Amino acid sequence: MSWRISPKVEAILTKGRGGIGISREEALVLMHLELESPDTYALMESANHLSRACFGSKGERHMHIGLNVEPCPMDCAFCSLTRQAGLFTESVEFPLEQVIVWARQGEAEGADALNLMTTGTYPFARLLEIGRLLKQTVHTPLVANTRDITHTEGEQLLDAGFVGFYHAIRLREGTDTPFKPERRLQTIRVLRDVGLRWMNCVEPVGPEHTPEEIVDLMLLARNEGATYSGVMRRINFPGSPKTPCGMITERRMAQMVAVSRLVMGDGVRAHCIHEPHSLSLIAGANLVFPEVGSSPRDGQADTGKGRGHSNERCADLLREMEWDPGLVSNCFG
Repeated sequence: MSWRISPKVEAILTKGRGGIGISREEALVLMHLELESPDTYALMESANHLSRACFGSKGERHMHIGLNVEPCPMDCAFCSLTRQAGLFTESVEFPLEQVIVWARQGEAEGADALNLMTTGTYPFARLLEIGRLLKQTVHTPLVANTRDITHTEGEQLLDAGFVGFYHAIRLREGTDTPFKPERRLQTIRVLRDVGLRWMNCVEPVGPEHTPEEIVDLMLLARNEGATYSGVMRRINFPGSPKTPCGMITERRMAQMVAVSRLVMGDGVRAHCIHEPHSLSLIAGANLVFPEVGSSPRDGQADTGKGRGHSNERCADLLREMEWDPGLVSNCFG
């Protein structure tokens, strides 16, 4: 194997390093690179260069707090919190006192945001109530992660203290989920209309997803103005219907993170990965998610006692890759 970078790839990376974004065709060239090739290592270096030029040395931690566990009737194929998964048979809402403890802990440990996640049937009024209380309790920015919303509901979230909203058109939306991609996109545009920052990730990526499917969602994030994007791989929980498909490796994920970073260009405030790992943090990512409460990737009711990474662990991971979690957030600063 030659150690030289191909001229075609070199031209794409030169363009990408400049922060103007790359095209669908260019992104697909990079998605098809062999992992064990000079081109792929050059790709990751180029994405890393762009992120450090755009974000300085800031490492972001957006703390995920899952508010409830239930056998969710939406039955998304990749989610552990569903009726069909059979892992949770009763609906449980974490006590408000526990949510406050988590929020205060996140603030004390320097989290850049608190991402409040609910299942699809969680009462919207309850989410607003918790937002109002946390706004009076902590100063850390609040991000909602819940069902599709209307303009009126978006304005209610703003009034309750939320400044952002995590939302994604998932891979194979409408096939692996009961939701229509058009409705998900409508919510994304609601966020822009009402002034909530749109937080996004290309997810949940598995080996069965084609480069074309993945790149199209990268481009959607750029074209619709995501505050940040990135890549989240699917985690196959015990008994997952997706287990026969396998999972992508962290190495493959880092390649996708780098492609996504060059697609997004200099118009974003951060670039994320999930679950946290080191390789993607030298491939264009600078944002990770500590987790407590419910998680669609875990069989534990409180992922803080399972797969979830703590704030401290995430901060250590960022520092090891020479990202500074102590600086002011680019997403909200």
